[in-house]
Amino acid sequence: MYNSPLQIFDQSNIPTINRPDPKLVAELAQAGTAGLIGGLVGAGLRDPFMTGLRSFKPGRKMAGPALTLQFMPKREDLYNVDEYADPEKQLHRHVLYQVQEGDVVCVDACGAMNAGVFGEMMLTYMAGRKGAGVVIDGVIRDSANSLDVDLGFWMRGVSPNFHTQTGIMPFSVNTPIQCAGVVVIPGDIIVADDDGAIVVPIAMAEAVLDTTKHHAEWEAFSHYRLSQGGDLRKYYPLSPDVQAEYEAWKAANS
Repeated sequence: MYNSPLQIFDQSNIPTINRPDPKLVAELAQAGTAGLIGGLVGAGLRDPFMTGLRSFKPGRKMAGPALTLQFMPKREDLYNVDEYADPEKQLHRHVLYQVQEGDVVCVDACGAMNAGVFGEMMLTYMAGRKGAGVVIDGVIRDSANSLDVDLGFWMRGVSPNFHTQTGIMPFSVNTPIQCAGVVVIPGDIIVADDDGAIVVPIAMAEAVLDTTKHHAEWEAFSHYRLSQGGDLRKYYPLSPDVQAEYEAWKAANS
């Protein structure tokens, strides 16, 4: 139970996350969202795709553990902070204090299109700490300069507004959130590319990656044979009739 509004925004006990093996993270990034989706669905996750978020840096790939930031609709009796007044009460700063190399900041900004949750200065700080990028169910501001920062950006859009100006307030750091309709637990791995952003639960990551690698192997063979005019009914997906041919091709190309 909260005895005062200030307890809601307590910064003294923000949890941190356990970070995965960087090699695993790099392999997930290489596998890509479209490749991993099949493994995730096969493992029981129906739809780990964050609908409506798009890349603002085409061609960029990203994977990393999630630090989470949750916004809530603003209640002025709880939060009535100006842009620069008492900055340490603004919890969006505190998620950035947690950033280590390769981390992804994942933000539930209520889908707000008029409240830039980060601007150029905050994002520059994150890049200076070697964060990988941001995934935001909402928008950023200062886009002309912010998008030049060496980070990945997956979000709904941009706005000139700052967040304390409008209708949302930062509420919690490193707690479970929803982001564009997907539950994100702090420490889950976010994978993002031109197809969008997905969440890979850390407990599933290695098994899903193994499934994805196997799928990619036989798809490479299928692609090769289809490019030569091979029968779609035989080669995609692989039929038992061509399994021996596939094994021979794999041995020759290993």
